[in-house]
Amino acid sequence: MEIMPYLFMAFIIFNIALGLSIVFLERKDPSATWAWLMVLLFVPIVGFILYLIFGRRLSGKRIFTWDEKAKLGVKTTVQGQMRAIENNEFIYKHEDLAENKDLYYLHLRNDAAIFTQDNNVDIFVDGEEKFAALLKDMEQATDHIHLLYYIIRHDGLGQRIANMLVKKAAEGVEVRVLYDALGTRYLRPKYLKILRKAGVQLDAFFPSKIPKINFKINYRNHRKLAIIDGKIGYIGGFNIGDEYLGKSKKFGYWRDTHLRIRGDAVQSMQTRFILDWNQASRHRIAYDERYFNSEPNGDVGVQIVSSGPDSDWEQIKNGYIKMIFSAKKYVYIQTPYFIPDESLKDAIRIASLSGIDVKIMIPNKPDHPFVYWATLSYVGDMLEAGAEVYIYQKGFLHSKTIIVDGKIASVGTANIDVRSFRLNFEVNAFLYDRVLAYRLVEAFNNDIKVSTQMTKKLYAKRSLGIRIKESISRLISPIL
Repeated sequence: MEIMPYLFMAFIIFNIALGLSIVFLERKDPSATWAWLMVLLFVPIVGFILYLIFGRRLSGKRIFTWDEKAKLGVKTTVQGQMRAIENNEFIYKHEDLAENKDLYYLHLRNDAAIFTQDNNVDIFVDGEEKFAALLKDMEQATDHIHLLYYIIRHDGLGQRIANMLVKKAAEGVEVRVLYDALGTRYLRPKYLKILRKAGVQLDAFFPSKIPKINFKINYRNHRKLAIIDGKIGYIGGFNIGDEYLGKSKKFGYWRDTHLRIRGDAVQSMQTRFILDWNQASRHRIAYDERYFNSEPNGDVGVQIVSSGPDSDWEQIKNGYIKMIFSAKKYVYIQTPYFIPDESLKDAIRIASLSGIDVKIMIPNKPDHPFVYWATLSYVGDMLEAGAEVYIYQKGFLHSKTIIVDGKIASVGTANIDVRSFRLNFEVNAFLYDRVLAYRLVEAFNNDIKVSTQMTKKLYAKRSLGIRIKESISRLISPIL
């Protein structure tokens, strides 16, 4: 028993040393620094363990070793587009596309995101429709199928996808599946064994050395991509599982947004997949023209923008802010989690205070309680600035969509929270097309019909218990 005080003192010393390292060595964002210091102060032993799981920084040298040269000719194209924009020599397919050249330039410079303007884009707001289209496209694949998903379930939908992959591999189609080791931690080994036996190439992103237990909570690959024959690409919020078809008793109907793209933007999606695959797999993909076999298929402008903890620039968040500051009429936002940092919060608030019609839609139920209470806290700030807030009631809202003035939009995997902006690997499609933006506005307005509006009066009636939960969750929101 006499050893216990010494052990406790050792933990306290470790706590102090860890706090000093957070402040002086790790150079975290100040809000995240204060949040971790509070956790270490109030729960010293538990806080130390939580930091080991959630708070460690990503070591780029140790984990991410891909060469910039692996960007498959991207650099040359990007530099050419930037020079053309700078010299007012860039050729646009139609006049509307010239309106947003500063946003194209931002993504070119910030993320080397090639601007393409020959795309055809289909929008899916329902899981059944999205996966019916994906399965049909996979059925018609003749060369390769590349899938990247954060979550893959071994349930009805997961089995349908697996059966199709097994069938196509037997036909000689090259099939690769990259999944996040944490998001897909409950996937049965039998599922993977069947796929591997059929010739499907499988790899896990950032796996743990201990089966079923992954303490690497941060730095997950949250991207969702599917590329078929280099000609068709899927990007958006749907993972693979029955809940995304609305079959979960907990969540009910699942409202999400996903895109099917044909055109040169698919090349950017393919590049993203290859970079992620080559990081995770020992069986690297070498450059081959057949992977970049896209064909012009329309006149929609698209940039595929990636972000993650391997960069200091928070590319997708910067794109959101630029979009919001460009608004002249309205900004519509759908997100399951609304925990903006100060820069994005100020952008939304300034837009609303300037008379821009700002509408924000969030779900009516939490899948992560602390995140949900923090979300309610931040939407209160938006109400004070004059924004309209809607609570989606039909089921669970998982869509990550921003639409500005019926001209530009973003659809992808990035939520409005610190985890998406700084800790996870995300990918979004930035869309430059009035018809497409209008369709997304229509979807938003249809969702309003099955939502309730949160007014300042209703918000003020929150119980004391909810207010306390909000306050605590907001304090730790930078590390959620």
